[in-house]
Formats: sequence, C-alpha cells, structure tokens
Amino acid sequence: MSGRRERVTRLCSHLHAQALHYLLFAYRGRQLLRRRPTLGGAHWPAFGLPGEEIALTVDDGPHPRWTPALLDLLDRHGVRATFFLVGDRVRERPDLARQVLAAGHLIGNHSMSHPQPFAALARHEIRAEIAYAQREIEDATAVTPRLFRAPGGNWSSAVLRITAGLGLSPVDWTVNPSDWRSPGVPQIVRTLSRTRPGQIMLCHDGGGDRSQTIAALAEVLPRLTDRGLRFVTVPDQR
Repeated sequence: MSGRRERVTRLCSHLHAQALHYLLFAYRGRQLLRRRPTLGGAHWPAFGLPGEEIALTVDDGPHPRWTPALLDLLDRHGVRATFFLVGDRVRERPDLARQVLAAGHLIGNHSMSHPQPFAALARHEIRAEIAYAQREIEDATAVTPRLFRAPGGNWSSAVLRITAGLGLSPVDWTVNPSDWRSPGVPQIVRTLSRTRPGQIMLCHDGGGDRSQTIAALAEVLPRLTDRGLRFVTVPDQR
C-alpha cells in the first residue's frame, strides 16, 4: 500500500509541477508586454532588472566546447553575463567554472543534476539539489553563489521557500529564444533582438549542441549594444 501511495503522490506532484510550468509560461508572456518586468525578491523570482540595462543569462554549463567559445565571444564584445551552472558539470570541469569567473562573469546555482520537472521533487530532494550544487561551485571557485534559477524555470512555493532559506535569490527571465531546441540561428536572432531595457535574456551553453546559440549571439550582441543597451550581471534583489 505504501508503494502505491508513493506512486500516487509522485504523480500528483508531477501534474502539479506541469500545471505550474504552463502558468509560468503564460506569466512570462505577460512580462514581455509590460513596460517594466517584475523585479522579484526573496519569495518571487526576478523576471527583470531595476535599471535601464539588460542581462544575458546562460544556463546548463559549463561545457568543454561551448563555454570557452561563448567566453571568447563575450570578451570580444565586452559583455558580462550571468552563468547558472549545473553542479554535476562543475564537478566534471571545475577549471571551466573558474574560467567563467576569471573572465569577469557572475556565477549562479542551477541545481546539482538539472532534474525536471523540478517542482515535482520532494522538499528534501529540492533542498539537496540546490545545496549540493552550491557546495560544488564553492569548492571549484571559492565563491558562494547568491542567485538560483530552477531547472526549466519550474518554480513552486516550496522551491521558493527553500531557495530563500538557503540564502539565494530566485531568478527567472523575460526573453527566451528557446535556443535549447536549436530552432535555427535566424529565429534565435529575431527573438533576442527584441530585448528591451530592464529585461533578462535566456541562453544556454550546455545540454547539447549550442553552435546556433553562439552564431546567433555573434549577431545579436553588437546589434543590441549599437542600440545603446548596456549589459550587466543580474543583481541580488533580496
């Protein structure tokens, strides 16, 4: 009976997490229409920035091929970004985590193993995913992340409470080109080129072939800076 109850509980948690995913998807759509995205705080994710700047955030790394390529590109354009790192990948390549930091970028926590849907995990599993990633990043870089992004942006009240309890600020995004799907360079360029002041851009340097992301950013970064937009790292808004 206990095994059946556990399966039912996990199914309910999974369905709840999926419902939250679609609700948040709709909420992000409304954020795009707002003049200023929601800033967030300790108990609600930041969907935007307080100033007129923009932020490039990069998820799912570090990756031995795509992270160095992205770092070279950002250096050429003088852009600082916020990298949300996966603990397992930091453990595999701590040198790349240090390379991101040495290049002047900000590092955030993106869980230990990137499980999805994240909000379907039990509370102790959510806490462990965040805490273990925090430890791996600290061991690799001697820096304590202050920001956390839930895998897939799958937030729940439990995820937000645990994030705050671990001393981290939750960060979401405004502009999502879905580059992880490899939709083609032109599509990624079109989406990212619409970025407005105060918005947070989402891209990826891990989890698959990111050649389209690199090629698209090579077009987008100078286009956005030519518009007078300045890139900053995501602030801790607690």
